[in-house]
Amino acid sequence: MTIFFCFLPLSAFSAIYAYVDDSGTSHFTNIIPHGKKFRVVISDRIKYVVSRVFNNTAYDVIIERHSQLHGVDPRLVKAVMKAESNFNPNAMSHKGAQGLMQLMPDTARLMKVDNPWDPDENIRGGIKYLKYLDETFGGNLDLVLAAYNAGPARVKEYNMNIPPYDETRTYVQRVKSYYNSFKKN
Repeated sequence: MTIFFCFLPLSAFSAIYAYVDDSGTSHFTNIIPHGKKFRVVISDRIKYVVSRVFNNTAYDVIIERHSQLHGVDPRLVKAVMKAESNFNPNAMSHKGAQGLMQLMPDTARLMKVDNPWDPDENIRGGIKYLKYLDETFGGNLDLVLAAYNAGPARVKEYNMNIPPYDETRTYVQRVKSYYNSFKKN
């Protein structure tokens, strides 16, 4: 079995898609594929890969304070933060999402966040948004996470279901996996 790796700067593509055929060979493409056999393996939401591991306890005091205030599980907040920015307060997506909780500018304004680069404001805004989504979607975690990723309008557009976007479906599963890991600690 031959394994071939090709490393490219992330700016060289918008997303990477992959599938494994019946013979076990992996196929990759950066061109949006047709058909359902391909899955997103690197999302086009990522502007750059975080090259160092950020301390996942550095923001625990802020997370706890705002989580208690808004009634959101701090472990869920950490799971979202891990998926969104890998605890990088300077993360920015090519679509404009900013900071630890990757708040879009309109969401930041809605949640009254003046400086999305400030960890305290960003975490407060992200937690308030999670609470808003939790109330909007009746506590359904899958829909809350799908709405955090794709927007609440998309979840409603698809009749209160996870939108049929590979990125969103992958995101929901990834956050839930992180959430379960944080629950075990």
